[in-house]
Amino acid sequence: MEIRIALPSKGRISDPAVKLLSKAGIGLKDAVNRRLFSETYDDQISVMFTRASDIPEFVADGAADMGMTGLDLIEEKESHVKILEDLHFGRSRLVLAAPEESEVKTISDVKDNSIVATEFPHLTEKYFKNMNIPVKIVELSGSTEIAPFIGVSDLITDLTSTGTTLKMNHLQMVDTILESSVHLIANSQSYQNKREKIEEIRTGVKGVLDAEGKKLVMMNVDEEVLDEVKSAMPGMTGPTVSQVLSNSGVVAVHAVVNEHEVFHVVNRLKKIGARDILVVPIERII
Repeated sequence: MEIRIALPSKGRISDPAVKLLSKAGIGLKDAVNRRLFSETYDDQISVMFTRASDIPEFVADGAADMGMTGLDLIEEKESHVKILEDLHFGRSRLVLAAPEESEVKTISDVKDNSIVATEFPHLTEKYFKNMNIPVKIVELSGSTEIAPFIGVSDLITDLTSTGTTLKMNHLQMVDTILESSVHLIANSQSYQNKREKIEEIRTGVKGVLDAEGKKLVMMNVDEEVLDEVKSAMPGMTGPTVSQVLSNSGVVAVHAVVNEHEVFHVVNRLKKIGARDILVVPIERII
């Protein structure tokens, strides 16, 4: 039973997708010389590299059992796939934008029959239909930002992460159409027939995501101050306490702590009397 996972062959989400699989224990055997098809260290899992925009259809058609690609592309293609997880990277927004000198500042300023240039015709059409505003949509395959300045359109819809590119091109955001990030998806039929293996992959990936921003803090403390330590060290389900056999009256305590809290937690623990404190990275939380 082989599972084929489709990953973006290039672009800003390609390397993070490969690294995520690797951290989940599904690394590529030849990560340097990337090919169309690559084997992994799991004999039942292979990877197919292709354009991110093609992944929703490849997964929907069964050419791949699973895939990682942007929600914007999934929604644009109206692909019938099973969404397994939001992977929380590659965040972006599909926005409506107008030239800075335009009278269009809000969606209510858009005039009927305005021309909108976009690489996302379906999502754009759906948006304006919901707004009950008739527009003419011009589909472009790139360089959307230039369209209003060469007479091709009045407005554009485009994908942006920070809005910097829009500002550089003297465009202003009018409204957000869709919030997007990279998602893990599966073919519906594959999910039925290969559910156990697909769920194993999903569990591995989710374990990596759940571990992000977390550290394992471990220490030895005297039993008499254990209650103070517990109050200073909130874990996912409370700290774990075990006896130190070589030293009576001393217990070992460890808990998962958010990375941004580690500095303050460790200093509170030292004041209470904790010693031998270790802060350990966490690869996965299952």
